[in-house]
Amino acid sequence: MSMSGVVDLAAVKAAGEAKAKAEQARADSVRTGGGGGVSPSALVIDVDEAGFETDVLQRSTEVPVVIDFWAEWCEPCKQLGPLLERLATEYNGRFVLAKVDVDANQMLMQQFGIQGIPAVFAVVAGQALPLFQGAAPESQIRQTLDQLIQVGEERFGLTGIVVDADAEAADSAPAEVPAGPYDALLEAAAQALDASDFDGAVQAYRNVLSDDPVNTEAKLGLAQAELLRRVAGFDPQKVRADAAEKPADPTAQMDAADLDLVGGHVEDAFGRLVETVRRTFGDDRDAVRVRLLKLFEVIGPEDPRVIAARTALARVLF
Repeated sequence: MSMSGVVDLAAVKAAGEAKAKAEQARADSVRTGGGGGVSPSALVIDVDEAGFETDVLQRSTEVPVVIDFWAEWCEPCKQLGPLLERLATEYNGRFVLAKVDVDANQMLMQQFGIQGIPAVFAVVAGQALPLFQGAAPESQIRQTLDQLIQVGEERFGLTGIVVDADAEAADSAPAEVPAGPYDALLEAAAQALDASDFDGAVQAYRNVLSDDPVNTEAKLGLAQAELLRRVAGFDPQKVRADAAEKPADPTAQMDAADLDLVGGHVEDAFGRLVETVRRTFGDDRDAVRVRLLKLFEVIGPEDPRVIAARTALARVLF
């Protein structure tokens, strides 16, 4: 049940728009008490070689994808498959189950190096992780899934997808969505940000997120306000000099990355922090990784530079 041995299958193509829609759908679902999500049937999908990049690689930028390699003649598969499908429904959008018939998709079987089935892998942010092969107790499978979801959330900021039990029966006409309960608070936070009251903006956005942790607008606003508050007291020349003189100093590199981002040098900021993650270990590495995830929020998940940097981050972490 090891989570080690990540294999880079391919670079993830731009899929930020799908992730942004998923985050907004989750926020809308919280605000309106339901709706705006995918149907439960979308949590279990059949995948073939032609659709693998879209259905698995791109989807893995918004939610971990668990892959069940199976065949009709495989008796253990007939016990494991229904169990994984039940857990996919129970976990309610924290992962998606992709089922691959190895008889019809020999190339995928070879690409993953599978010697026997059932075999279960996961793909997170475009990176493949072997989970287990053969039958396994439900308790161990749950433990592995919990660990997988934690990796997706903590290392890559994946939010999962919203599940709407009524989506399959919902009318196709768009419903009018009432004003959200946080609109006034968000407006006040935006005004504080415009007035350079960064402390006030940070607190206002945190107030919203304390009740609505997946509010997309508040997450973006908080990331921007925290960034501007950090750089407000910087001496740019000193920050640049420190970063040049101390390439292994995580604080110096994080400060310089903040300046890069505020100055519009997005790729420089991301590249600097990815390289710093590669050079550091322990608490220092974790602090830099968290800062990079914060900067991702400033730019937004739909930006291709964020998607490219997530893939680069995954490579240096594993």
